[in-house]
Amino acid sequence: MRMHLLTLLEKYEERVLGQSTTLRLLLSAVLSGGHVLLEGVPGTGKTQMVKTLASLLGGDFRRIQFTPDLLPSDITGSMIYNMKEGSFETLKGPIFTNVLLADEINRTPAKTQAALLEAMEEKQVTIQGKTYPLPDVFFVVATQNPIEFEGTYPLPEAQQDRFLFKLLIDFPSFNEEKDILKQIIEKSFHSTSVSSILDMETFLTIQREIEQVTLGEGVLDYVMQIVRKTRETESIRFGASTRAGISIGKAAQSWAYLEGRDYVTPDDVKIVAKPSLRHRIQLSPHVELEGTAVDQIIEELVGAIPIPR
Repeated sequence: MRMHLLTLLEKYEERVLGQSTTLRLLLSAVLSGGHVLLEGVPGTGKTQMVKTLASLLGGDFRRIQFTPDLLPSDITGSMIYNMKEGSFETLKGPIFTNVLLADEINRTPAKTQAALLEAMEEKQVTIQGKTYPLPDVFFVVATQNPIEFEGTYPLPEAQQDRFLFKLLIDFPSFNEEKDILKQIIEKSFHSTSVSSILDMETFLTIQREIEQVTLGEGVLDYVMQIVRKTRETESIRFGASTRAGISIGKAAQSWAYLEGRDYVTPDDVKIVAKPSLRHRIQLSPHVELEGTAVDQIIEELVGAIPIPR
């Protein structure tokens, strides 16, 4: 099964240039059964990144463009009256898919953002009092732009906590960006469709194998020390929740599996700690005024905890 994933990663990196680590982290989150928040300036390939992954996984893909006038029923679905049959029937929304891209999620009000909460946490949707299960493989990848503040609604802390990772998408290097331009101009990028490497049944089998990756007692203590340290550090106003520890543990299992191991090391934990925590902690006001970045605080915090042997 690992060979399938290595082939998938190889094809993924061919289609999305300059984001190798981000692609690996995104795949790790998805294999962990988690949801991902992508943040980056416009034009950095966030949408292409998600569409390509959905194609490689062989799953159904839907995209919702979040706007200020989007309603919760536009996401989940609604009941409509069938005049021919003389009865009401359920019209399921785009959330009934394997891979949901919530594009520019911070452009819609909190009421509509909250429509995703039940689906993300419980893999089910309630329409007019009736509950409908979502597919066995279901994950949300939401995007937001950090530089456009007009007409945006910051995600509530409760919803941010439901994302396993927050990944920051940066610009590629000079040579990588040049290769992207060359692909687009020569149309080689769109000349062939993306063929699936997996199917949903294989995906679920891989997830079950990842659950068997050993998370030793020492490594588990290391994860807990990191999470609890966020609640005891003066520079952090609000620390991470228990869900953060679960996210780090599951993501570390997926990362170890991608590395070809059946056990988690402290280095695996270090790699996934930053994307697992950056959206779950709030810095103290004096630290924010100093302009200290969240990632820097996390690095210092993790670096101060003894590595288990």
